Amino acid sequence: MSTSLTTCEWKKVFYEKMEVAKPADSWELIIDPNLKPNELAPGWKQYLEQHASGRFHCSWCWHTWQSANVVILFHMYLDRAQRAGSVRMRVFKQLCHQCGTARLDESSMLEENIEGLVDNLITSLREQCYDEDGGQYRIHVASRPDGGPHCSEFCEACQEGIVHWKPSEKLLEEEATTYTFSGASKPSTQEGSGFNFFSLRWCLIGASLCLLIVYLQFSFRGSSFL
Repeated sequence: MSTSLTTCEWKKVFYEKMEVAKPADSWELIIDPNLKPNELAPGWKQYLEQHASGRFHCSWCWHTWQSANVVILFHMYLDRAQRAGSVRMRVFKQLCHQCGTARLDESSMLEENIEGLVDNLITSLREQCYDEDGGQYRIHVASRPDGGPHCSEFCEACQEGIVHWKPSEKLLEEEATTYTFSGASKPSTQEGSGFNFFSLRWCLIGASLCLLIVYLQFSFRGSSFL
């Protein structure tokens, strides 16, 4: 998937959803590869998507890889008097770790993932630009951080100082719930292991006592015959 096609998909989904969310206002989406985190002009707001799911393609060695740690930066501004707004967007790239090329490659995303990410953007936009209750952010299974280590030296976002491979607060809550549920089953396993250990120990002690009694009986009988 080419960069232009990806850009067209983003704009198509954004304009369609903004037409429903804010039909009285005019919004534009601009792709800005030079956008910097936390460097905001007066009146601008920022939204950072830290766990988007995308696929990268290396044009040098043709290696492709999936990543659940794609970072997308949005800067938003609303001119209330003109009823016009602007969103600048940057998708951070990743290096190919297969060939080690210094060229950072673009990512492509499925349309259903783009729709979810645009929903998150509009939620943040309504909260920060319109002072409204934006609703709930969408968290997809596909967007959850993968279990493998994150190679920050291959990540453009990490080079920009964005620490993004840690789960978000909502994901931490989910993980805490899962851990609590899993942890509840651990004591029973440990108790079961402890019971088996002590049972074996008592069996060995009982067997030793039996052998000692048998030995004493034979010793006593032998002394009686003498």
